[in-house]
Amino acid sequence: MRIVSAKRVRLAACGAVSAAMVVCAAAGAEKPASVPDLSGHWSRTNFNLEQPDSGPRFIANTLKKPDGTIDDDTARVGDYSNPILTPEGARILREHGELSRTGKALSDPHNQCWPEPPPFTLTIQVEVLLLQRKDEVTLIYVNGQNVRHVRMNAQHPTRVKPTLSGDSVGRYEGDTLVIDTIAIKPSAWPVIDRYGTPHSDALHVVERYRLIGGEEAAVAMRKHRRTFTTADAIPRFGIYGSEFDTDMSKKGLQVEVTVEDPKMFAAPWKGLLTYRPANGWPEMTCAESVTQSAGVEKNAPVANKPDF
Repeated sequence: MRIVSAKRVRLAACGAVSAAMVVCAAAGAEKPASVPDLSGHWSRTNFNLEQPDSGPRFIANTLKKPDGTIDDDTARVGDYSNPILTPEGARILREHGELSRTGKALSDPHNQCWPEPPPFTLTIQVEVLLLQRKDEVTLIYVNGQNVRHVRMNAQHPTRVKPTLSGDSVGRYEGDTLVIDTIAIKPSAWPVIDRYGTPHSDALHVVERYRLIGGEEAAVAMRKHRRTFTTADAIPRFGIYGSEFDTDMSKKGLQVEVTVEDPKMFAAPWKGLLTYRPANGWPEMTCAESVTQSAGVEKNAPVANKPDF
């Protein structure tokens, strides 16, 4: 994926985010008292989902550095022997790991500038702007400005048409926002993480968003961060430059993600995401380029004719 920084992109991004902030403020005024206020700019320190405290362990990189942390720089070789995989899922993951060992990058929706469905977008994106309105929740992800629209208090169509982002509907269960996504059309790179764990057209994802204590969020973030580095402290700035709010009296946001795909997984499994409030929306966009930046193949979307 090519990251482009230019004056016109900066102005457009600032305008979009400023407008989003206005919508967020207005949306907050619309929400009844029984609806939890989850809106805002949320950030986390590292990629991937967090392993749950109990239950099946999902796919992780088998390559480790001498200090025991995962070695994503050398290669990304997912554990294809993990019992959560079906034989077909294990076969595909093994092939992806073998490719990564050759030094080639595995193509995925992110590095090819394509729509990123859940749970893939949750594993690759570290910052999100969550906007709540009466009939819709919007999630804007920082890298590439990927946007998801969730219809609230609605049902999936009886005959839902598969799309690259899937069909998402949401509801509130007490203090929790529940987002249910089905009909995710497999792209040319149907993976759910950076290790190439595959998915099929049977993928079903449920996300449960709720606020947790500030210290509880910090503990969870440090635990996940230690799979990447021996450093214990949460850094002041995130991967892309936003600044974490260090006021622990402010709540954190935690998301429980349940993944089901009977063609690729032997049983449903869960992962977590933990965020802290952040400030300073970074400028990042994904754009087509004559220079290939990542992935085995270059399939970034291009216009059929020049704009000028």
